Amino acid sequence: MLTIFEIGALLLVLSAFFSWINHAFLKLPHTIGLLVMALLASFVLLGLEIALPSLGLTETLRGAIGQIDFNATVMNGMLAFLLFAGALHVDLGFLKSEKWAIGSMATIGVILSTFIVGTGFYFLARIFGIEIPFIWALVFGSLISPTDPVAVLSILKTVNMPHSLEAKIAGESLFNDGVGVVVFTIMVAIAVGSGVPDASHAMAVDAVLTAGQAAGHGAAKIDAAHIAELFFVEAGGGAVLGALTGWVAYRMMAMIDEHAIEILITLGIVAGTYALAQRLHLSGPIAVVITGLLIGNKGANFAMSDRTRTYLFGFWEMIDEILNSVLFLLIGLEILVLGISPKFGFIMALCIPLVLFARFTAVSVPMRFLGLFKSFTKGAIPVLTWGGLRGGISVALALSLPPSEYKPLILAATYGVVIFSIIVQGLTVKQVVKSRVNPDLL
Repeated sequence: MLTIFEIGALLLVLSAFFSWINHAFLKLPHTIGLLVMALLASFVLLGLEIALPSLGLTETLRGAIGQIDFNATVMNGMLAFLLFAGALHVDLGFLKSEKWAIGSMATIGVILSTFIVGTGFYFLARIFGIEIPFIWALVFGSLISPTDPVAVLSILKTVNMPHSLEAKIAGESLFNDGVGVVVFTIMVAIAVGSGVPDASHAMAVDAVLTAGQAAGHGAAKIDAAHIAELFFVEAGGGAVLGALTGWVAYRMMAMIDEHAIEILITLGIVAGTYALAQRLHLSGPIAVVITGLLIGNKGANFAMSDRTRTYLFGFWEMIDEILNSVLFLLIGLEILVLGISPKFGFIMALCIPLVLFARFTAVSVPMRFLGLFKSFTKGAIPVLTWGGLRGGISVALALSLPPSEYKPLILAATYGVVIFSIIVQGLTVKQVVKSRVNPDLL
């Protein structure tokens, strides 16, 4: 049994070593390179376990990775800092100019995609002889529909595209994550209420069940009005909390000019906002995104000296790089402990076009409606469809599901879509932008 320090040291050593190999030889985008190398290392170790079981190397690493609670590490640790770091660098002016497109894709788009994926997944499972309740198919739809801000923002650093398109992709990924988590918790609460085993291991689900009981509803009796109430309280309350804590941080930073203390203020406000949001059953992701936008725009313009701005933005860029490196390494190594059954292979493969079709629909419906009132960049729909990457958040949500006979299938399908999304879509999104928008951009 390794200590927490030894596990952390192992992850940092592997991240540094794989990053060096990728930069020196493979020359893939940093996060994709780490994921590819971690996957290759995992497959090599699994092969060695079959060929030379006496080595025990695979079992040692599997034991170390197995000690890491991926869901808690991502959702209750890394995510707050990664979302803040991403939001810090987003231009609020561009977001405002694309607010209707971003808002519609992050809400209507996520819900539409949830039902398209869920329905398709339900029938796919039945075709292959697997009986899965429709509500559990919708659970898969809800966790795979939001684009992952961590994956999206890391890829956007390597792609040159029009500011309006970049604002849509970045803004949607920042906000639909919070919306998607709310939809996911509601779907799981309904599924648990319909007779599926214990949900005590899923903190987010427990929050919904607790809120439902406090409002006088049993888990199985959550109605449409209560779902709407939970949705708007969590998402809207998270936005209000983020605006409040962001304003407090802004006022504190405006009163001083000391970069070390101001960096410490941002660290404290991120951790405190996210923790408080969880305690109040509000959306932590939305809260820290709002805080990051306020500090990155209003705070940078009116509360920081040039020296502080340089240090603070440099610090958060470094935090972003380190956490991204560890996260994508973990996604690749997680295959050692997931135990994905080969019998789900065909469903995993067919879920990829299903999710892409749902993404296309979720983008094109609101975009074509808004297109009646304003014009959009040429090729916006294909780029938004292909650039909507899935990542660690989907895997974390799948791992948070309570034990049930449906969890292995959902986990396998999630992992297959995420790996395809990050590697294939991530490596080719530049070509999609080039062919669909403007060849002169690249």
